[in-house]
Amino acid sequence: MSNGALSPINRGLARVPRRADQKSDEHLRKTFVDSGVTAALEIDDHQVMFGRRGTGKTHALRYAQGVIESQGHLSIYVDLRTVGSPEGLFAAGAVPETERTARLLVDLLGQVHEELLKYVLDNADLLGNGRLVAGLDALVDGITEVRVPLAEVEAEAERTTTSGSSGGLTAAVGPAATIGVSLGSENTDGTGSRLRELRQGPERIHLHFAAVAQALRTILGELAPRRVWLLLDEWSSVPSSIQPLLGEFLVRCVLPLANATVKIAAIEQQTVFRRALDDGAEVGIELGADVTANVNLDDFMVFEQNEDRARSFFVELLTAHLMSDELPAGVLGTGNLIAKGFKDRRAFDELVRAAEGVPRDAINIAAKAGMQAGSDRISVDNVRSAAQAWFTSDKEAALRSREEATALLRWVIDQVIRGKRSRGFLVNQDQSRDGLLLALFDARVLHVVRRGYSAQDRPGERFDVWVIDYGAYVDLISTTYEPKGLFNVGADSPEWVDVPPQDLRAIRRAILDLGQFHQARAEKLPLDSPSP
Repeated sequence: MSNGALSPINRGLARVPRRADQKSDEHLRKTFVDSGVTAALEIDDHQVMFGRRGTGKTHALRYAQGVIESQGHLSIYVDLRTVGSPEGLFAAGAVPETERTARLLVDLLGQVHEELLKYVLDNADLLGNGRLVAGLDALVDGITEVRVPLAEVEAEAERTTTSGSSGGLTAAVGPAATIGVSLGSENTDGTGSRLRELRQGPERIHLHFAAVAQALRTILGELAPRRVWLLLDEWSSVPSSIQPLLGEFLVRCVLPLANATVKIAAIEQQTVFRRALDDGAEVGIELGADVTANVNLDDFMVFEQNEDRARSFFVELLTAHLMSDELPAGVLGTGNLIAKGFKDRRAFDELVRAAEGVPRDAINIAAKAGMQAGSDRISVDNVRSAAQAWFTSDKEAALRSREEATALLRWVIDQVIRGKRSRGFLVNQDQSRDGLLLALFDARVLHVVRRGYSAQDRPGERFDVWVIDYGAYVDLISTTYEPKGLFNVGADSPEWVDVPPQDLRAIRRAILDLGQFHQARAEKLPLDSPSP
């Protein structure tokens, strides 16, 4: 680290919040930089937005929320990490899945009701709408009904019947004998019964989809022409076993409503939208039919796809955050962050490359690099050191409990970087759904830079282009193992390209066969490291 206090820019970089949910809505709007996703999110269609941690899903949803409300519509943002109960979320096996889902739905619908009620109270023209108020009451009734299952029954029954006539003769004996005669009749004919039933057992939430759907239909109908947008963030925080059941509720009760739009933010590798029940019936959301999935933030800002676009995006992103913290006048001038904060453009490009298209990674690496630079401008060495520290503390640490995934990462590094001096490799799309490979992708230690690559000499086969995270090999830079480019496809001498040409030999040299790794692990063979 350089001597001296931090420069204003480096201090500002250190203060940038790491998560979008740590700042106010106004701050989020000021610091949002559109990578092209908002145009897709603003359409009325139901959508899923995929993206790994740190790619900006929450920031995009919250920004879209502001745009929606500025157009006079109602948006309801729900962070699904805040709904449900410990029994519903974590008591798998002890509590039936339907009961766990019901508890989560009650919390979710409770938040929806609260936002709807707040909106009505804030709009005087809606307060006198009797049907709207009745719909809100019906929604409350629908999510607060509790039933006790027929676990034990104690019953009592009694039935009585009377019928007849009466007459009498009375006599009193005393000092004066008295005889009295009483004649009469009384006819009665009646029946009676009594039943007492005692139910014993745990109370269970009872949700009737038709009643909830009708209440929502009434409410949204009265709010028309306003549109109601339900923005569900952190979908992947819901246990995977009940995600399809939550999706089934949306399919039955929300998606059919004419003036409702649902947007879902999820991590693709941790999402289960649909599954088959024991009787073979399918429940949940069918992507493409019920909801479109045409937004994937993992594909937006990868440096290899478009260097100029990626550079411009991260300049705007960091500048927006610095300006929102009210830097002293003149520090950034016209916003030339690269000239004012970095030694040269090469240092900033190194930061963009190290981020691998993930905004949160860029923010964290920039903050660490600024701390190391101190009062100086950030250099390439600062970026490399910060990237390695961030990789070790965040990404590698997340894999420590995944022994097999860690072994695969080391094997990939050996095969690709040490073996071929490359950063990239091809994987047949049949193997791209490999669970361990996806775990490394989710941990942001491997990245996809192109999907569906095909070669003329391999008809019917399609490949995905993968790269190893910058932080995984930064310590190899300036060593004999330093990667020289994305792909080495030269036959006799190295030829470095971004995408392998349509040559069969070049394709073969770039392919990584995961079957070799799994076979070696299954047979407990050593994973040989290739020679440099």
